[in-house]
Amino acid sequence: MERKGRNLVTERTSVGGVPFEVTTLENATQQVLRAAIERSPIPVRLSNAYCVALASKDQDYLQLLNADGLNYPDGTPIVWFMRRESQSLSKPGRVRGPSLFQSVLDLGRTPGVKHFFLGTTARTLDLLTDNMQRKYPGLLVAGSYAPEYGPLSDEFFDECCEKIAASNADLVWVALGTPKQDIAAARISARTGRVAVGIGAAFDFSAGTTKEAPLAFQKLGLEWLFRLASEPRRLWRRYLVGNVVFLRTATKSKSASQ
Repeated sequence: MERKGRNLVTERTSVGGVPFEVTTLENATQQVLRAAIERSPIPVRLSNAYCVALASKDQDYLQLLNADGLNYPDGTPIVWFMRRESQSLSKPGRVRGPSLFQSVLDLGRTPGVKHFFLGTTARTLDLLTDNMQRKYPGLLVAGSYAPEYGPLSDEFFDECCEKIAASNADLVWVALGTPKQDIAAARISARTGRVAVGIGAAFDFSAGTTKEAPLAFQKLGLEWLFRLASEPRRLWRRYLVGNVVFLRTATKSKSASQ
């Protein structure tokens, strides 16, 4: 399946009713940078097994994931199913959110891409900005904003979009949790005319406020297990129940397509 949009043509493979880009981290990085440089209003979602599970029970979220924008496969189980389904000569690769975040920050320095960080807390955003500008000298952070916790109201979008426009940023990173950040990214992108990326825990990892899974866990597709062990009370339902729902949804979808 080909997906056409503003200044892009991509191939997609569906997993559990959600279309994912057949790409790699390197290609995704270049795609996001091009969208930022061209000021293309594209929402980008780093979608994983939990997103597919959630979409199977939430029709509005499923419609969002099938609407305009890009869904990168941020999860090894997604990539496994994509490789079983894909008829393409291209081999689908994982686009891990924190890796995409830092890759775009790094390579975006040469063309002078200006970034805006939206989400988490003011303390996390300060640590994030300091850490990333120290790691990537010359990185341009045009602005940041930590909104108060609450629903995605018209007032929320008015305030956020005003700050983004005033900063003259080229690219907006949104870390509000799933599915909130995906909903916000779509609307912010449309209102500001900029690419907006829902980036999940990348802010916390890069700020150093949350510990990342060791590389071995990431390569084996067990990053979820490390995070579950680190925060069992908060994440047990997401991973234990969510993984079961994902497998059932993805398997059922595959059987229906045969």
